[in-house]
Amino acid sequence: MTGRTRIARRTFLKGLGTTMALPLLEAMVPTARAATGTAPVPVRMAFVFFPNGAIMPNWKPEGAGKNWRLSRTLAPLEPFKRQLTVFTGLTQKHGRANGDGAGDHARNAASFLTGAQPKKTAGADIRVGVSVDQAAARRIGRQTKLPSLELGVERGRNSGSCDSGYSCAYSANISWKTATTPMAKEINPKSAFERLFGDAANAKGRAERNVYRKSVLDLVAEDAALLRRRLGKKDQRKLDEYFTSVRELELRIEREATQASEVPEYDVPAGIPREIADHIRLMYDIMVLAFQTDTTRISTFMLGNAGSNRSYPMIGVKGGHHSLSHHQNNPQKMEDITKIDTFLVEQFAYFLSKLQSIGEGDGTLLDHCLILYGSAIADGNRHTHHDLPIVLAGRGGGKLQPDRLRHYPKETPLNNLYLTICRMAGAEMDRFGDSTGLLPLDG
Repeated sequence: MTGRTRIARRTFLKGLGTTMALPLLEAMVPTARAATGTAPVPVRMAFVFFPNGAIMPNWKPEGAGKNWRLSRTLAPLEPFKRQLTVFTGLTQKHGRANGDGAGDHARNAASFLTGAQPKKTAGADIRVGVSVDQAAARRIGRQTKLPSLELGVERGRNSGSCDSGYSCAYSANISWKTATTPMAKEINPKSAFERLFGDAANAKGRAERNVYRKSVLDLVAEDAALLRRRLGKKDQRKLDEYFTSVRELELRIEREATQASEVPEYDVPAGIPREIADHIRLMYDIMVLAFQTDTTRISTFMLGNAGSNRSYPMIGVKGGHHSLSHHQNNPQKMEDITKIDTFLVEQFAYFLSKLQSIGEGDGTLLDHCLILYGSAIADGNRHTHHDLPIVLAGRGGGKLQPDRLRHYPKETPLNNLYLTICRMAGAEMDRFGDSTGLLPLDG
């Protein structure tokens, strides 16, 4: 490889109102090695939240350690079993009332990533704690264009009461920059896409691009052509594949966008896909691009607000999710919840398949991720906050040995896991929330 083909890892393509980061190319490796003595590939973290708990007998896998089998609900993850770690025994105790009465769904979302007890209030004096994604962003977020990326599929509000005297801010957010400041999630795919590729310093350029409906690729074409001539054939192919994926995503965002009047029952703005599966997958694809280009290394995604009562008629479930979760052991309602649980796991499997399909360094993008999928409610009928449904996907750049079902003692803090994976991602912390130490992940 000649000297003229070496380019910096933080190379961007620029155009009118556009700044496009690039995936890791072979031409970038020598400069990274020269700076650090190695060819490092960063670890990315994502935290995916689903509401209303699960039907735990259908969720829990069987076995232990290396000898385990996926459950009915988790069966869509079978192609990625070797990349999975499933946990039992983890608890988020601040999801419990602890003297504050009803409101488990609001506490579920508010405590999920903060490990803190939310103050029971419907007023402006909200308080919970800094969430683990934001604690990590304080330590490693400055290394990327976006310190973190917050996504969702349901609009939320930060005022009024949404659950038994708890502010709607608790139900609508899992990411908290400070104890009193939630990080608003983006639910519009186009706006989330703009965050990745828009130039924050050039609002006029962004507006002009939107008027003329130009692709980001059109605007960086000149820079891209110059770069392409400097690359070897393998990097040229990788660049072409990347550009193709960006353009396909742009077209899908445009094709699947609807007017607000088409989906009024969910109180969504214009541009939101009509079908929830399309919406979820677009947001997952945006997260993949964000990680692939190292635009951010930290993301959160809410598959529904706490207490979401969305129905899923496309899988034969007409009742509302939250209403069904109070099933009182009714077999049909439990079956409907299992269908919802499985549907959401299927979408998560789609996300993992995209991460797995992208080569990076000596492995895949998924190999260099730690993707947590779960909730701070286990049994939605009884509102339990122990033995939580938690799955971790990825190898953390070789720091985690997956393909394990790991059992821990009752009341083991979920925050021990957060502390552990943050360290794997380079976000060093001595403690987080009610953590009592690192979670043993040996063997």
